[in-house]
Amino acid sequence: MLPLVLTYLAVGAIAGVLAGLLGVGGGLVIVPMLVFCFTQQQIPHEHIMHIALGTSMASIMFTSVSSFMAHHKRGAVHWIVVRRIVLGILTGTFFGTYIASGMSTGFLKGFFVAFLYYVAAQMIMDRKPEPSRNLPGNAGMFGVGSIIGIVSSLVGIGGGSLSVPFMIWCNMPAHHAIGTSAAIGFPIAVAGTAGYIVNGLKAVHLPQYSLGYIYLPALVCIVCSSVLTAPAGARLAHSLPVSKLKRVFAVLLFAVGTRMLISLLKN
Repeated sequence: MLPLVLTYLAVGAIAGVLAGLLGVGGGLVIVPMLVFCFTQQQIPHEHIMHIALGTSMASIMFTSVSSFMAHHKRGAVHWIVVRRIVLGILTGTFFGTYIASGMSTGFLKGFFVAFLYYVAAQMIMDRKPEPSRNLPGNAGMFGVGSIIGIVSSLVGIGGGSLSVPFMIWCNMPAHHAIGTSAAIGFPIAVAGTAGYIVNGLKAVHLPQYSLGYIYLPALVCIVCSSVLTAPAGARLAHSLPVSKLKRVFAVLLFAVGTRMLISLLKN
């Protein structure tokens, strides 16, 4: 059990840095690592991906607070944007957990792998959308928030991979887009956690110490380390060449996605 605890702590530390540094959400690291750990624990295969997604969402509740507070202190969070998009975020994310609960672990793994490849390709090309317009009206913000929420719930992330490019496209500076995305990650995580708890309550053969699809031992370890490292990631975001770091991270995502794809094809 000790090696798994140490692994959970390490996952949380890495996820916290990434949440603050790249604004992509620690779930891109948390989910595949949890899948690996849960497989080693011999958790029933049909629940592995759901528990990984739910636990990732729950951990992002804490990581996002630490991260967006660090960005807020630097004036990089646009709270008006957060307020305008939050209703769509909450609706889409909670609805997305119902979709995920009806999907098999194999399908969710495949969807996650495809999303990893998408994010990695986006980072390698570093193709920033042209800032060509302003933020849409309330109906448009609700629609965008709903889409970001649904996708985020299906891959267990805080939504930064979608919200950051969207806000840059709407003429928001990159550092402000990252900070605002960190704040948006909190309602995504709250709605996602609630949905995975509710949908997991009816599941059978869940591991001990589970709350719905949330595995509490992993959650506690990840949170304890991630809340300490997220502010460090936010500080680095304002001092390091983030574009170069993203390319390195993209290579890691390709490797992780390929490993998950191989394991999926073997089953």
